[in-house]
Amino acid sequence: MKVALHDSEGGTKYPNLALMKLSAWHKTQGDEVEWFMPLRAQDYDKVYSSKVFTWTKPNPFLPAHTVKGGTGYGMTLALPEEVEHICPDYSLYKGIDRSYGFLTRGCIRHCPWCVVPGKEGAIHAHADVEEFARHRKVVLMDNNVLAHPHGIAQIEKMARMDLRVDFNQGLDARLVDEGIAKRLATLKWIKEIRFACDSQGQMPSVERAVRLLKEAGSRTPVFCYCLIREPEEALARLNFLRRLGVVPFAQPFRDFTGKTKPTPEQKELARWANLHRFFKAMTWTDFQKHLGGRSGRMEAR
Repeated sequence: MKVALHDSEGGTKYPNLALMKLSAWHKTQGDEVEWFMPLRAQDYDKVYSSKVFTWTKPNPFLPAHTVKGGTGYGMTLALPEEVEHICPDYSLYKGIDRSYGFLTRGCIRHCPWCVVPGKEGAIHAHADVEEFARHRKVVLMDNNVLAHPHGIAQIEKMARMDLRVDFNQGLDARLVDEGIAKRLATLKWIKEIRFACDSQGQMPSVERAVRLLKEAGSRTPVFCYCLIREPEEALARLNFLRRLGVVPFAQPFRDFTGKTKPTPEQKELARWANLHRFFKAMTWTDFQKHLGGRSGRMEAR
Protein backbone atom coordinates (compact mmCIF):
# COMPACT_ATOMS: atom_id res chain seq x y z
CA MET A 1 0.00 0.00 0.00
CA LYS A 2 1.21 3.49 -0.86
CA VAL A 3 0.72 6.00 1.95
CA ALA A 4 1.18 9.78 1.72
CA LEU A 5 1.60 12.17 4.63
CA HIS A 6 0.79 15.90 4.58
CA ASP A 7 2.04 18.31 7.25
CA SER A 8 -0.16 21.42 7.00
CA GLU A 9 2.36 23.57 8.87
CA GLY A 10 5.31 22.14 6.97
CA GLY A 11 7.25 21.15 10.10
CA THR A 12 8.77 24.62 10.18
CA LYS A 13 9.27 24.69 13.96
CA TYR A 14 8.44 21.24 15.30
CA PRO A 15 8.04 17.97 13.45
CA ASN A 16 4.51 16.61 13.45
CA LEU A 17 4.39 13.85 16.06
CA ALA A 18 1.19 12.23 14.79
CA LEU A 19 2.60 11.91 11.27
CA MET A 20 5.84 10.41 12.59
CA LYS A 21 3.80 7.79 14.46
CA LEU A 22 1.66 7.02 11.41
CA SER A 23 4.82 6.65 9.34
CA ALA A 24 6.33 4.24 11.86
CA TRP A 25 3.16 2.14 12.07
CA HIS A 26 2.63 1.86 8.30
CA LYS A 27 6.26 0.92 7.76
CA THR A 28 5.86 -1.95 10.26
CA GLN A 29 2.97 -3.13 8.05
CA GLY A 30 5.27 -3.16 5.03
CA ASP A 31 3.65 -0.09 3.43
CA GLU A 32 5.46 2.48 1.32
CA VAL A 33 5.39 5.92 2.99
CA GLU A 34 6.28 9.29 1.49
CA TRP A 35 5.38 12.96 1.73
CA PHE A 36 2.26 13.92 -0.19
CA MET A 37 2.92 15.15 -3.73
CA PRO A 38 -0.09 16.61 -5.60
CA LEU A 39 1.02 15.24 -8.96
CA ARG A 40 0.96 11.72 -7.53
CA ALA A 41 -2.35 12.05 -5.68
CA GLN A 42 -4.02 9.41 -7.83
CA ASP A 43 -1.32 6.87 -6.94
CA TYR A 44 -1.90 6.84 -3.18
CA ASP A 45 -4.01 4.24 -1.44
CA LYS A 46 -4.19 6.38 1.70
CA VAL A 47 -3.48 10.03 2.47
CA TYR A 48 -3.18 11.57 5.94
CA SER A 49 -3.16 15.31 6.61
CA SER A 50 -2.42 16.79 10.03
CA LYS A 51 -3.11 20.42 10.95
CA VAL A 52 -2.24 22.01 14.30
CA PHE A 53 -3.66 25.53 13.91
CA THR A 54 -7.14 26.49 12.76
CA TRP A 55 -5.79 29.47 10.82
CA THR A 56 -3.41 27.41 8.67
CA LYS A 57 -4.62 27.60 5.08
CA PRO A 58 -6.01 24.33 3.64
CA ASN A 59 -4.25 22.52 0.84
CA PRO A 60 -6.63 22.50 -2.17
CA PHE A 61 -4.83 19.55 -3.77
CA LEU A 62 -5.58 16.98 -1.07
CA PRO A 63 -7.85 14.22 -2.45
CA ALA A 64 -11.37 13.77 -1.12
CA HIS A 65 -10.51 10.54 0.73
CA THR A 66 -7.78 12.23 2.86
CA VAL A 67 -7.90 11.34 6.55
CA LYS A 68 -7.65 14.67 8.36
CA GLY A 69 -6.61 15.02 12.01
CA GLY A 70 -5.20 17.52 14.47
CA THR A 71 -6.72 20.46 16.36
CA GLY A 72 -6.71 22.58 13.20
CA TYR A 73 -9.26 20.23 11.65
CA GLY A 74 -11.24 19.53 14.81
CA MET A 75 -11.01 17.63 18.07
CA THR A 76 -12.81 14.36 17.34
CA LEU A 77 -10.27 12.23 15.49
CA ALA A 78 -7.59 10.45 17.55
CA LEU A 79 -4.87 7.98 16.65
CA PRO A 80 -5.64 4.30 17.32
CA GLU A 81 -3.89 2.97 20.44
CA GLU A 82 -1.48 0.81 18.43
CA VAL A 83 -0.36 3.94 16.56
CA GLU A 84 -0.42 6.29 19.55
CA HIS A 85 2.03 4.13 21.48
CA ILE A 86 4.51 3.29 18.74
CA CYS A 87 7.95 4.92 18.69
CA PRO A 88 7.83 7.77 16.14
CA ASP A 89 9.67 7.52 12.83
CA TYR A 90 12.35 10.15 13.40
CA SER A 91 13.73 9.61 9.88
CA LEU A 92 10.62 11.24 8.41
CA TYR A 93 12.07 14.73 8.93
CA LYS A 94 15.66 15.57 8.06
CA GLY A 95 18.13 16.47 10.76
CA ILE A 96 16.13 15.51 13.86
CA ASP A 97 18.51 15.32 16.83
CA ARG A 98 15.94 14.94 19.64
CA SER A 99 12.97 12.79 20.57
CA TYR A 100 9.38 13.96 21.04
CA GLY A 101 6.49 12.67 23.09
CA PHE A 102 3.98 12.93 25.92
CA LEU A 103 4.34 11.53 29.42
CA THR A 104 0.86 12.69 30.43
CA ARG A 105 -2.19 13.96 28.58
CA GLY A 106 -4.90 16.35 29.72
CA CYS A 107 -4.84 19.11 32.31
CA ILE A 108 -6.35 20.09 35.66
CA ARG A 109 -6.86 23.70 34.57
CA HIS A 110 -9.72 25.02 32.46
CA CYS A 111 -8.24 28.13 30.87
CA PRO A 112 -10.88 29.63 28.55
CA TRP A 113 -8.45 29.99 25.64
CA CYS A 114 -7.13 26.40 25.79
CA VAL A 115 -8.45 23.39 23.83
CA VAL A 116 -6.68 20.75 25.95
CA PRO A 117 -9.42 19.96 28.53
CA GLY A 118 -12.00 19.49 25.77
CA LYS A 119 -9.65 17.47 23.58
CA GLU A 120 -7.75 15.34 26.11
CA GLY A 121 -9.88 15.45 29.25
CA ALA A 122 -8.61 15.26 32.81
CA ILE A 123 -4.92 14.76 33.54
CA HIS A 124 -3.83 11.12 33.17
CA ALA A 125 -0.70 9.04 32.66
CA HIS A 126 0.11 8.44 29.00
CA ALA A 127 3.52 6.88 28.37
CA ASP A 128 6.92 6.03 29.76
CA VAL A 129 9.76 8.13 28.35
CA GLU A 130 11.47 4.97 27.10
CA GLU A 131 8.57 4.45 24.69
CA PHE A 132 9.73 7.30 22.45
CA ALA A 133 13.18 8.47 23.62
CA ARG A 134 15.79 7.56 21.02
CA HIS A 135 18.06 10.59 21.49
CA ARG A 136 19.79 12.14 24.48
CA LYS A 137 17.72 15.29 23.95
CA VAL A 138 14.00 14.85 24.63
CA VAL A 139 11.22 17.37 24.03
CA LEU A 140 8.16 16.73 26.20
CA MET A 141 4.87 18.13 24.91
CA ASP A 142 2.79 17.64 28.09
CA ASN A 143 0.37 20.39 29.04
CA ASN A 144 0.64 19.95 32.81
CA VAL A 145 3.14 17.22 33.69
CA LEU A 146 3.50 18.37 37.31
CA ALA A 147 -0.19 17.72 37.99
CA HIS A 148 0.15 13.92 37.97
CA PRO A 149 2.31 11.54 40.06
CA HIS A 150 3.30 9.68 36.88
CA GLY A 151 4.73 12.88 35.42
CA ILE A 152 6.77 13.56 38.55
CA ALA A 153 8.05 9.97 38.60
CA GLN A 154 9.09 10.33 34.96
CA ILE A 155 11.00 13.52 35.79
CA GLU A 156 12.95 11.54 38.38
CA LYS A 157 13.55 8.78 35.82
CA MET A 158 14.81 11.20 33.16
CA ALA A 159 17.28 12.63 35.68
CA ARG A 160 18.61 9.10 36.30
CA MET A 161 18.82 8.50 32.54
CA ASP A 162 20.92 11.68 32.17
CA LEU A 163 18.65 13.05 29.43
CA ARG A 164 18.57 16.69 28.37
CA VAL A 165 14.94 17.81 28.39
CA ASP A 166 12.60 20.59 27.36
CA PHE A 167 8.95 20.83 28.42
CA ASN A 168 8.01 22.92 25.43
CA GLN A 169 4.44 23.67 26.53
CA GLY A 170 5.63 25.04 29.84
CA LEU A 171 5.35 23.92 33.46
CA ASP A 172 2.65 25.05 35.88
CA ALA A 173 4.41 27.39 38.31
CA ARG A 174 1.47 27.08 40.71
CA LEU A 175 2.49 23.46 41.37
CA VAL A 176 6.16 24.15 42.11
CA ASP A 177 7.02 23.61 45.77
CA GLU A 178 10.40 22.85 47.38
CA GLY A 179 10.21 19.17 46.43
CA ILE A 180 9.31 19.84 42.80
CA ALA A 181 11.99 22.54 42.53
CA LYS A 182 14.63 20.08 43.77
CA ARG A 183 13.50 17.49 41.21
CA LEU A 184 13.60 20.04 38.39
CA ALA A 185 17.05 21.18 39.51
CA THR A 186 18.37 17.63 39.06
CA LEU A 187 17.37 17.60 35.38
CA LYS A 188 19.63 18.63 32.53
CA TRP A 189 17.83 21.09 30.26
CA ILE A 190 18.23 21.60 26.53
CA LYS A 191 18.01 25.35 26.94
CA GLU A 192 15.65 26.76 29.59
CA ILE A 193 12.89 26.00 32.09
CA ARG A 194 9.55 27.16 30.72
CA PHE A 195 6.58 28.48 32.68
CA ALA A 196 3.51 30.49 31.71
CA CYS A 197 2.26 33.80 33.07
CA ASP A 198 -1.02 34.28 31.22
CA SER A 199 -2.78 36.24 33.96
CA GLN A 200 -1.75 38.54 36.79
CA GLY A 201 -2.96 35.91 39.25
CA GLN A 202 -0.04 33.70 38.18
CA MET A 203 2.62 36.31 38.96
CA PRO A 204 3.19 35.33 42.63
CA SER A 205 3.50 31.66 41.63
CA VAL A 206 6.06 32.44 38.93
CA GLU A 207 8.06 34.56 41.36
CA ARG A 208 7.99 31.80 43.97
CA ALA A 209 8.97 29.12 41.44
CA VAL A 210 11.96 31.16 40.24
CA ARG A 211 13.10 31.66 43.84
CA LEU A 212 12.68 27.98 44.77
CA LEU A 213 14.62 26.86 41.71
CA LYS A 214 17.52 29.14 42.63
CA GLU A 215 17.44 27.88 46.21
CA ALA A 216 17.49 24.30 44.87
CA GLY A 217 20.70 25.09 43.00
CA SER A 218 19.32 25.48 39.48
CA ARG A 219 21.27 27.80 37.19
CA THR A 220 19.12 27.16 34.14
CA PRO A 221 17.52 30.30 32.65
CA VAL A 222 13.76 30.67 33.11
CA PHE A 223 11.51 31.39 30.15
CA CYS A 224 7.83 32.42 30.41
CA TYR A 225 4.98 32.31 27.92
CA CYS A 226 2.83 35.43 28.16
CA LEU A 227 -0.54 35.56 26.41
CA ILE A 228 -1.59 39.03 25.24
CA ARG A 229 -5.29 39.80 25.27
CA GLU A 230 -5.69 43.22 26.89
CA PRO A 231 -2.41 45.05 26.15
CA GLU A 232 -2.37 47.13 29.34
CA GLU A 233 -2.91 44.06 31.52
CA ALA A 234 -0.27 42.10 29.56
CA LEU A 235 2.20 44.98 29.92
CA ALA A 236 1.97 44.70 33.72
CA ARG A 237 2.95 41.03 33.46
CA LEU A 238 5.77 41.73 31.02
CA ASN A 239 7.20 44.45 33.25
CA PHE A 240 6.97 42.02 36.19
CA LEU A 241 8.95 39.39 34.23
CA ARG A 242 11.48 42.03 33.18
CA ARG A 243 12.11 42.98 36.83
CA LEU A 244 12.35 39.30 37.72
CA GLY A 245 14.97 38.69 35.04
CA VAL A 246 12.77 36.17 33.21
CA VAL A 247 12.81 35.98 29.41
CA PRO A 248 9.25 36.15 27.97
CA PHE A 249 7.65 34.92 24.81
CA ALA A 250 4.57 37.05 24.15
CA GLN A 251 1.77 35.50 22.13
CA PRO A 252 -1.03 37.73 20.78
CA PHE A 253 -4.37 36.03 21.36
CA ARG A 254 -6.16 34.08 18.63
CA ASP A 255 -9.47 32.32 19.21
CA PHE A 256 -10.24 28.71 18.30
CA THR A 257 -11.79 29.64 14.97
CA GLY A 258 -8.74 31.51 13.77
CA LYS A 259 -10.97 34.38 12.65
CA THR A 260 -9.91 36.79 15.42
CA LYS A 261 -6.60 38.23 14.30
CA PRO A 262 -4.12 40.00 16.63
CA THR A 263 -4.51 43.78 16.82
CA PRO A 264 -1.65 46.13 15.87
CA GLU A 265 -1.26 47.05 19.56
CA GLN A 266 -0.98 43.39 20.58
CA LYS A 267 1.59 42.71 17.87
CA GLU A 268 3.65 45.80 18.75
CA LEU A 269 3.79 44.82 22.42
CA ALA A 270 4.75 41.25 21.50
CA ARG A 271 7.49 42.57 19.24
CA TRP A 272 9.09 44.46 22.12
CA ALA A 273 8.85 41.46 24.44
CA ASN A 274 10.22 38.97 21.93
CA LEU A 275 13.13 41.13 20.74
CA HIS A 276 15.03 40.28 23.88
CA ARG A 277 17.93 42.66 23.28
CA PHE A 278 15.40 45.53 23.39
CA PHE A 279 13.28 44.02 26.16
CA LYS A 280 16.28 43.77 28.46
CA ALA A 281 17.74 47.16 27.53
CA MET A 282 14.74 49.51 27.42
CA THR A 283 11.24 50.03 28.73
CA TRP A 284 8.12 49.81 26.59
CA THR A 285 8.00 53.62 26.44
CA ASP A 286 11.63 53.84 25.32
CA PHE A 287 11.06 51.11 22.74
CA GLN A 288 8.17 53.05 21.22
CA LYS A 289 10.27 56.22 21.13
CA HIS A 290 13.12 54.25 19.57
CA LEU A 291 10.79 53.17 16.77
CA GLY A 292 9.08 56.54 16.53
CA GLY A 293 5.85 54.96 17.75
CA ARG A 294 3.15 56.12 20.09
CA SER A 295 3.77 57.98 23.34
CA GLY A 296 3.95 54.96 25.62
CA ARG A 297 0.69 55.62 27.44
CA MET A 298 0.62 52.08 28.86
CA GLU A 299 3.93 52.33 30.70
CA ALA A 300 2.69 53.35 34.15
CA ARG A 301 2.27 49.94 35.77
